[in-house]
Amino acid sequence: MIDLRVAAGRVTGGLLRTVTPGGPLVTRALIASCCLIFVLGPLSGLRPPHGTADALLAAQAGYFERWGVIPNELWDGSGPALLTPLTALFVHGSWLHLLGNMLFLYVFGAMAEERMGRTEFLLFYVGCGYLALVAYAAAHAASDQTLVGASGAISAVLGAFLYLFPRARVTSLFPFLFFLPLRFPAWIVLIFWFALQWLAVRGAGDGGPGVAYLAHVAGFALGFLYAWGRYRRADRVKAPAAATEGDSQP
Repeated sequence: MIDLRVAAGRVTGGLLRTVTPGGPLVTRALIASCCLIFVLGPLSGLRPPHGTADALLAAQAGYFERWGVIPNELWDGSGPALLTPLTALFVHGSWLHLLGNMLFLYVFGAMAEERMGRTEFLLFYVGCGYLALVAYAAAHAASDQTLVGASGAISAVLGAFLYLFPRARVTSLFPFLFFLPLRFPAWIVLIFWFALQWLAVRGAGDGGPGVAYLAHVAGFALGFLYAWGRYRRADRVKAPAAATEGDSQP
């Protein structure tokens, strides 16, 4: 399932909010930073100084080891190792990895940022992303597999979005329905997504290289719990949100 966009306006307590001038600057800056870092790094294959063939593979391996989280090294207590859950949030392993994460951040980050405010959203994104990667590393303390990507932080954004905007409309594509675009309330899409991540953790054990589903689950839970603790006494978005991006209400 690929989420394409959220048809939702800025609503609080059923009333439209005034959009912050300049739009979701933090969300845009995060996307731009991740894209720029990827393009300048050896994983993009766009920079001749990194070489080709064996030289390029060596550069990529060194890049991961320097900036990614290696669970069995994280608990050494050294400064560089403790910083890797932060730097890993801006490193991606492939074009598909990067574009998939940035799509989710673009779709769900803008409204979460508008609700929280720029400073709080940035601290929330970085803090939850850091903790999600640490949670994965704690569960696989003996692993020497490098972990990179913004998935934990973006999962936290999804969790917060579920609490803050449960009835926002999301347009999704389902491969098993011949990629037919369908619109659902956000709570259905996000709970379904979370269930898939949880089943992947239970089914595969999340122990080898590949997708760190446990970081997704941890990030989502952290984001939801943060939004619940921070905003449970304030009105959430109850009313269906106004359509944007050329979409129309059903």
